[in-house]
Amino acid sequence: MNKQSNSYTILYIIVLVLVVGSALALTAMALKPRQQENADADKKRQILASVHVVAEASEIASTFDKYVTDQFIVNEKGERIGDNAFAVNVANQSKESAAERQLPVYVCTMPGDGATKYILPVYGAGLWGPIWGYVALDADGSTVFGAYFAHQGETPGLGAEIEKPAFSDQFEGKQMFKDGRFLPVTVVKAGQKPLGDEDYVDAVSGGTITSKGVAAMLSDCLSPYKNFLETLRNK
Repeated sequence: MNKQSNSYTILYIIVLVLVVGSALALTAMALKPRQQENADADKKRQILASVHVVAEASEIASTFDKYVTDQFIVNEKGERIGDNAFAVNVANQSKESAAERQLPVYVCTMPGDGATKYILPVYGAGLWGPIWGYVALDADGSTVFGAYFAHQGETPGLGAEIEKPAFSDQFEGKQMFKDGRFLPVTVVKAGQKPLGDEDYVDAVSGGTITSKGVAAMLSDCLSPYKNFLETLRNK
């Protein structure tokens, strides 16, 4: 074939694309297990962070297995409907109606005193992208023990501050039930109070939209757990 012809050039490009594409596909397939392993480790790290348990990168999996002594899925009625909470895609579930959602629950037995904490995942929208987190409750199903929040692309120094302890530590000791009513903790502008009786924390300064996103996320994602949390309160 004439190497100067258009046909040769087109054939050469096609072969090159096929070779490079195949190489990239094979590389992606080879790396997928490692990528999934890293994603799982980061998720476990975040879950542990909500109960203030910190582990070295190489020990995250073993620490998670040591302290997260049970995990399961409940429905809006508070009924246990599955066992593998870790496999639930919370982002996808948040798009479903409350009655259709699979609601993950992680049970943590704390180091030291052996106290039981229940960790619930939350997922929502910030200013520039998704936000998510984990809220840990005491065995009474109402008192917040700890919280962890993360984001995909919020503005550094503003909305991104939801990931800092200065924001998440405010949730400790807040109540999800007030006078027998289920009222998820909300987020309001510093110096203000919510219209209702719910417990609240101060919003991030300069991160109004992200803070409102956290408030909406907590209400939307925690409200379906109401019946489950009431069973804890009635124990």
